[in-house]
Amino acid sequence: MTVNEHLTRYDGLRVIEFGSGDTAVPGERIAWAVRLGQEGDPEEDPFDQVFTRFLDSVDTAGVTHLIIGFWDTDCTASSMEAQQLLVDAAPRLPNLRALFFGDITFEESEISWIEQGDVTPLLRAYPDLERLDVRGGTGLALSPLSSAALKVLRLESGGLPAAVVRAVGASDLPNLQTLELWLGVQNYGGDATVADLASILSGERLPALTRLGLMDSEIQDEICAAVATAPVVARLRELALSKGVLTDDGAEALLSGQPLTHLAELDLRHHYLTEPMMTRLREALAPVEALLIDEPQKSDGDWRYVEVAE
Repeated sequence: MTVNEHLTRYDGLRVIEFGSGDTAVPGERIAWAVRLGQEGDPEEDPFDQVFTRFLDSVDTAGVTHLIIGFWDTDCTASSMEAQQLLVDAAPRLPNLRALFFGDITFEESEISWIEQGDVTPLLRAYPDLERLDVRGGTGLALSPLSSAALKVLRLESGGLPAAVVRAVGASDLPNLQTLELWLGVQNYGGDATVADLASILSGERLPALTRLGLMDSEIQDEICAAVATAPVVARLRELALSKGVLTDDGAEALLSGQPLTHLAELDLRHHYLTEPMMTRLREALAPVEALLIDEPQKSDGDWRYVEVAE
């Protein structure tokens, strides 16, 4: 899978691209998107100038949802300059509640070519932020932190560093409801092991969590075996173990573990399950909505692919 299109809706709101000429209707809540390529030749409009025009052109006190897209025509350029612009702008964006950092399509940069950095300063600059989505794992860093405001944390990558996974588990996030991690593959920096997930799976620091996604992993079977006995699962409404290299071994571990029939949804899409195992899952989990609607993936010999890597 590749990211083919920019977001058109974010957190339920319509996205308006800054510089596109589109406007909100009276009373409409929107999500603003700021990126290169909307205001003429991007080489003549560096991101800092585009972002400054955005701040000077809109009612920044009314901005609650913001998307940061392509920030440099050099696809290997770090996000740190764009991040610093956001940190510096915090006093002008007092009501920002949701931020998607890195809405970048494959034509601009493959997901594992996106050069991220330490996103901890963003969360510290915006202590009232309720949702953070980040795309790109290369160079991504996070320090353990405390946030009573954060409700949704999503990290999309083709390879999520183990240190980031451990930092999430070590953070105090008492009101986090949704956590989604695209773990990726080792070749692109996804070196997390099941041991790195221990704090998340215990649920001790995540008392409000109702949706957990541990996805896109080449150790998906091992993750399923750990999830089968994880204390956090009992309080979940939705569980996503999709996008990875799930086989019958992982599915068997799920079926042999704690009951999952309290779930409203179990997402296992993009898998390597046999037809008999898919049937067993549907029968054992009814009435849970087990999302197995796509065709099983085909192995290349002994090689299996996650959905999102490069």
